[in-house]
Amino acid sequence: MTLTPNPLYAAPDDWRAYTGTLSRRVFAFILDYVIILLLCIPAAVILFFLSIVTLGLGFFLYPALFVIVAGLYFGFTVGGSNQASLGMRAMGIAIMRVDGQRMDFLTAIVHLALFWILNSVLTPLILLVGLFTERSRLIHDFLVGTVTVRTA
Repeated sequence: MTLTPNPLYAAPDDWRAYTGTLSRRVFAFILDYVIILLLCIPAAVILFFLSIVTLGLGFFLYPALFVIVAGLYFGFTVGGSNQASLGMRAMGIAIMRVDGQRMDFLTAIVHLALFWILNSVLTPLILLVGLFTERSRLIHDFLVGTVTVRTA
């Protein structure tokens, strides 16, 4: 394993890669959560049958079903080869790490968890940070070391 960043995954220095990413992130967020809500329907059906097989123990997972589905969704999509969820790909954006490494499953989960925590505390202010920071980065982007770039 080498410590030199991979230029294929390094965040670009060109300012045009970051124009309009904040508004695209908002629309990608809406699309992603519609997709997650739709994925919760078959997950709830599967969990129902799993609950029958486990003699009712699976029913205890229903309160956390949305969190589990969202975590798996973002972990596999953002941590996958495209470095973007389906909503992000539709909006033409992707998440990259500033150190040049690829986003992995765990980093994507930490990014999502920090977003939820900070959004619950700073709900209206979380997007205002992106208006005043370089590359339109939000607080959880700084904490995880990521940046959102345009792909289209």
